[in-house]
Amino acid sequence: MNYRHAFHAGNFADLVKHAGLLRLLASGGAGPLTVIDTHAGRGLYDLAGVEARKSGEAEAGIARLMAAADAPAAFRPLITQVKALNPSGEVRRYPGSPWLIAQALAAKDSYIGCELRPDEHAALRDLMKARVNVTALCDDGYAVAAARTPPTGRALVLIDPPFERADDYRQIVETLAAVRRRNAQARALVWLPLKDLETFDGFLRDLEDAVPPPLLIAETRMRPLADPMKMNGCALVLMGAPDGLAADLEAICGWTVERLGERGAARIYAL
Repeated sequence: MNYRHAFHAGNFADLVKHAGLLRLLASGGAGPLTVIDTHAGRGLYDLAGVEARKSGEAEAGIARLMAAADAPAAFRPLITQVKALNPSGEVRRYPGSPWLIAQALAAKDSYIGCELRPDEHAALRDLMKARVNVTALCDDGYAVAAARTPPTGRALVLIDPPFERADDYRQIVETLAAVRRRNAQARALVWLPLKDLETFDGFLRDLEDAVPPPLLIAETRMRPLADPMKMNGCALVLMGAPDGLAADLEAICGWTVERLGERGAARIYAL
């Protein structure tokens, strides 16, 4: 797998992650919101570019969602954002999490997007340079989330690593524990690939030992987990999930599996 996200923008996993993210951002609450994105990427992707055309993943993901007549209501905010970026009707641009978050911010909210790849960070910085409540850092997102989650007030941490590092699973657990220690009310959304159950179950065991319940888990198994060398699906892990989110995730993951998967299954459960 090529981990540069331009190859994967708009794929099935992005649909699940971004629909869930927009639902979280719309859940409201009193006071300003601080959002920290640990692996932000460039923020906006060209689906007509060489990378996207080479993988074909957007054609099997966002293109099919935009053409669907039966997409559940939980997908509407994402569909609206994609339509706004593509007024001609042809889906050529796809929003990454920085774009979606920035569009959702209120005047007193703030967003910190972290990206270690210099070229991706430069693109993110340029994309966000006119937004006064957005900061683009070329820094380790795990460390930034652990150090800069506000100790009080509303906070949301998005963790979506490329899983190039052998210690990503451990870093996620440690970061979530650190965020919870700093702010007991903070929310977090973690995206992970599903390749084999042994790896994912081990991660969940470590997470249960480090982070107090409840945690909400949404699994989108696009096919049976028979080949650990393939991304057979994805999972979302939510800390501090608001009421009603489980039902929306069930609709999101269920539609994705049914319409885009191959003999897959969706599971939503609490730890």
